[in-house]
Amino acid sequence: MPAFSYTAKRSDGETIIGSLDAASEKIVLESLHRQGLVILKIREAKPYTGRRGGVRMDDLAIFARQMATLVDAGIPLVSGLEAVSEQIENRALRETVVKVRTSVEGGTNFTAALAKNSKVFSPLFVNMVKAGEASGHLAEVMARLATYLEKSAALQRKIRSAMIYPAIVILMAVTITSLLVLKVIPAFETIFSSFGAALPLPTRILMAVSRFAQAWFLPLLALQVGEVFLFKWALGRPRFRRVFDRWMLKLIIVGPLVRKVAIAKFARTLSTLVRSGVQILGALEIVSETAGNRVIAEAILQVRTSVREGENISGPLAASGVFPPMVVRMIAVGEQTGRLDEMLTKVAEFYEDQVDTAVAGLTSAIEPLIIAVMGVVIGSIVLAIFLPIFKMSQLVSH
Repeated sequence: MPAFSYTAKRSDGETIIGSLDAASEKIVLESLHRQGLVILKIREAKPYTGRRGGVRMDDLAIFARQMATLVDAGIPLVSGLEAVSEQIENRALRETVVKVRTSVEGGTNFTAALAKNSKVFSPLFVNMVKAGEASGHLAEVMARLATYLEKSAALQRKIRSAMIYPAIVILMAVTITSLLVLKVIPAFETIFSSFGAALPLPTRILMAVSRFAQAWFLPLLALQVGEVFLFKWALGRPRFRRVFDRWMLKLIIVGPLVRKVAIAKFARTLSTLVRSGVQILGALEIVSETAGNRVIAEAILQVRTSVREGENISGPLAASGVFPPMVVRMIAVGEQTGRLDEMLTKVAEFYEDQVDTAVAGLTSAIEPLIIAVMGVVIGSIVLAIFLPIFKMSQLVSH
């Protein structure tokens, strides 16, 4: 089911930013109107992938860190925004911060000014700033937000860096194999045709593959490109994304890593929001948007529904079957002792360490596997090419 993010106002003038899962935008509008809210903006939400409106998470972390320092030093908000905007290298973020400064200068509060630029500032960012303004601890909350963004960006970098090396090796293997099949083998086929003798079976198969690849190279390439775009389009469809994310969690090697990453993000995000004073229902709603996995996001939304009906967090988490017992027990202890944010931070740190170990192990396992496959493929091609030469040399010697 798609998620819709919205900005609305209560009867007392307070701005509310949130999201709802619904079959259509019309259903969301009806639900919000029943709550007596005035809708300012509504759109279908897209998963938060670490980049919003051309702005990387690292850029947002630097912005939040600078604003925290300036606000803590007693610099007026407008002056702080102006000073920060002059130092921002990312053009999209710089222009957005200028818009925010103009809005604040015109009398809009900081939260509402950020909410107007939802393409750059996520609901998590906006709601944390809102909590900071309401509590009078904006500098502290901005610093906490910067720390969260820095750790989240570091986690994403670890995952990306682990995938770069295998991707490069696979690309090299495909390129070398393609060159052999399309350029080298046809030259040998011309030579072999002058032998006037039957070629070995492996060589005949290789020649047939080479002729097929030459004849159908462009259509096959177009098909592969089309499949990539079709897959990306399908990932945007909620039903396919749900099936794909569930399948990812069940994979033998990748599944545990995906689950650990999602749990680390869940714990880190919820801890940061709770510590910053964001209400638990709103926090769980925001956390579901940053989960990165539709199955886990739906489990978190189900937890939110149970909490709204008066239950605690740990019970519904255990019932979901998505979260490990250790995570559920630590959250239960946090709820009982009133130190939920601390327990969630410990869970986040534990699973971030687990992700580090898993990524290192996955890279170590993939590297020899790819090299072995590459060696078998290229070795088989070379062997099939040289078999006729060996056969001819034996005939000549006799």
